Amino acid sequence: MTRRTGRACYGLLGVVIFVALWRHAETTGWAARGTIPDPFAIPRAFLAEWRAGRLLPAVESSLVHYVWGLSLGTTLGLALGASTALSRHANALLAWLIRILRPIPPLAWVVFAIAWFGVSHAGAAFVISIGAFWTNYFTTYSAVQGVDPRYYELARAFRQDGFTSRLFGVVLPAAAPGIFAGVRTGVGGAWMALIAAELLGVQGMGQEMNAAAGVGAYDIVAVYMLIISVIYTLCDACFVLFEKRVLRWRPS
Repeated sequence: MTRRTGRACYGLLGVVIFVALWRHAETTGWAARGTIPDPFAIPRAFLAEWRAGRLLPAVESSLVHYVWGLSLGTTLGLALGASTALSRHANALLAWLIRILRPIPPLAWVVFAIAWFGVSHAGAAFVISIGAFWTNYFTTYSAVQGVDPRYYELARAFRQDGFTSRLFGVVLPAAAPGIFAGVRTGVGGAWMALIAAELLGVQGMGQEMNAAAGVGAYDIVAVYMLIISVIYTLCDACFVLFEKRVLRWRPS
């Protein structure tokens, strides 16, 4: 308990120092006047957005394409990463294609998302799914390839060397910690792709941030940035609890 209290105090101190530096930058004119909002004006800006009826619809809209994009990217990344790690033929078939597509950032796909899906949740979810896909693909691939070969020998000794038995009895349990680490990283990566996805013009927090920046309302921009941070923190905390429950067999 003492250790946790100490960590909490240090964390709080870090936030206080950050706000103090933020306030100092705002008052000393470190950047162009008006481009750094007063941190103590953020609560007032939050209430203004709430009362204007823009905040909740923006959050709800962002969550719709975020959840769909994250689910699609995570599922495909896990499936393809495990497949290429387990099959030499699949690995050889996709190796060059992966190298060609991997360097292309999600933002570059916005043009095609508009052409294929129009300005819609589907287009935004497509861009977000790309951001989540690559993280999950590579972490799953590495985790599955890194399974200790002795586990396979043990499975054969107990006559559990069929594909299904090996997959669910050896590969997935042994690779689970690495896979979960990738999924957790993908949850954050998908939030980073969210703003790029909303350049499509789809209603959401990114669109509200762009609109606010266009009229110089940088306090509103900061409000949505902090909301994204809070939502991500909650998602991450829930995922950690889920991970601990699933991996409760792992020594702490």
